[in-house]
Amino acid sequence: MNKITAIYPGTFDPITNGHLDLVARAAQLFDEVIIAVAENKTKSPLFSLDERVALAKIVTAEFTNVYVIGFDNLLVECAKQQGARVILRGLRAVSDFEYEFQMAGMNRRLAPELETVFLTPAEQYEFISSSMIREIARLNGNVSCFVPECVHQQLIEKFVKSGENS
Repeated sequence: MNKITAIYPGTFDPITNGHLDLVARAAQLFDEVIIAVAENKTKSPLFSLDERVALAKIVTAEFTNVYVIGFDNLLVECAKQQGARVILRGLRAVSDFEYEFQMAGMNRRLAPELETVFLTPAEQYEFISSSMIREIARLNGNVSCFVPECVHQQLIEKFVKSGENS
């Protein structure tokens, strides 16, 4: 039987407990899970691509079948390069569905051999988004229950260095 590799793309700026919840469940469903951290030049990420990849590697180190890469090309091309057969996407709310449905349809047109699978996060993570985490941290709010400790520390460092939350 062929192994099934899933690719979980995103900006992960920063990676949250909601992301990790999906990774943990995907790691049980698929032989391999590749977290593909997108460069995404259309956004202005707080963390560099290298920082986001490094943080994702640290917080997923316990998973023997989870790997982290950075990418700056078309997702379907990255998926093919990695030998993935499944694109994994998270759906937090109904508002995510329309965008994700369109993206899945476009990816299917570009690469019909790839399937998109949607997972919903556990109830306690449904409302967490990286952009909310960044905003709360920027305003000196406590985000420690939404992100792993090393991510929390990096957020504090980023905003202290920038002087935004003094």
